[in-house]
Amino acid sequence: MIVRKIDDVTGTKNHVDTPGWYSRRIVTAHDRVGFSVGETVLRAGSTNDFWYANHVEAVYIVSGEGELYDKDNDTTYELGPGTMYLLDGNEKHQVRVRSDITCVCVFTPPIVGTEVHDENGVYPLLELPPEPAGQA
Repeated sequence: MIVRKIDDVTGTKNHVDTPGWYSRRIVTAHDRVGFSVGETVLRAGSTNDFWYANHVEAVYIVSGEGELYDKDNDTTYELGPGTMYLLDGNEKHQVRVRSDITCVCVFTPPIVGTEVHDENGVYPLLELPPEPAGQA
């Protein structure tokens, strides 16, 4: 069993901070459970371009408001508390933030925890080496 508080990852290598957002990765590939979970805060007034070419992501909005623009299908969705979106087709998308959006993000395959978006908005696919025999 793993029990972890957000304060356990705040200020560590699993706390990634960028101009448009910050993310605290609570469950990562290092936990070897097949997915990762993080809390991300998208900053008010920011416009963020993302494309998870290597991952499927589910996002659940806890607080804040903004818009999700699906670049692949030219469709805009309102975001607010209680909204979930699933990027199951590697959609290129943009999040336009009106008020700080706090969300819970789940990735598969799991992220290692230190990833940041490249110039195309993509997280690299980082994988851990297999555990040595007898360590699982």
